[in-house]
Amino acid sequence: MNLTKSDATAREFVAIPDDLKFRWQGKMTANQWISGNTRLRARSRLTAASWPGNIDAGSRVCAMLTDNAARHGKPLYGGLIGLRLMCPRESDDLIIEVDDAAPDFPAFEESATKVLDDGQPSGLGWVRRCHGRIAWRVRRDDDGQIVGKTVQVVLPSATTDLA
Repeated sequence: MNLTKSDATAREFVAIPDDLKFRWQGKMTANQWISGNTRLRARSRLTAASWPGNIDAGSRVCAMLTDNAARHGKPLYGGLIGLRLMCPRESDDLIIEVDDAAPDFPAFEESATKVLDDGQPSGLGWVRRCHGRIAWRVRRDDDGQIVGKTVQVVLPSATTDLA
C-alpha cells in the first residue's frame, strides 16, 4: 500500500516496526453486534498475548472503533471491517488499526472530542478518555487507487481511566 504525504492527516501515523511482541488481524462483520463481538475477540486476543495494559480499555476502544467504522464509514467487500492489534517489542503500547472502505472522515477533530449530553464521551471520545493518540489516513491499493481509510490508535499500557 503506497501512501503519499497528502494522504495523511495532521495527526501522523505511528510506523509499525518489524519487531513486534504480538500481532493479530481479523475482520469483523459490520452489523448491529459488531461492538460486542469486537470487544470479546479483542479481549481474548489481548489476554492471550499477555498485554500488560488495561485489557478492558483496549477491548472497549477496539469495539468503539469498529462500531464507528460500521456506522459512519463503509464496510469493506463482504460487509466487513478490518481490525489489527499490534504491540511493538520496544514498548508496551497497543497499536489498533481499523480499516473501512470510506476514504474520508468528515469532522474528524470534532468527533474525536465530542461528549454526549450525559457527560460520557462518544465513540472516538473513548480514545481520548483512555489517553490514546488517534490518527487516520487514506488507504490505497498497490496501483495507487484509493480503497478507503485506516484509523489508528496508539493506546499506552498505563491506561487505567474508564470512569
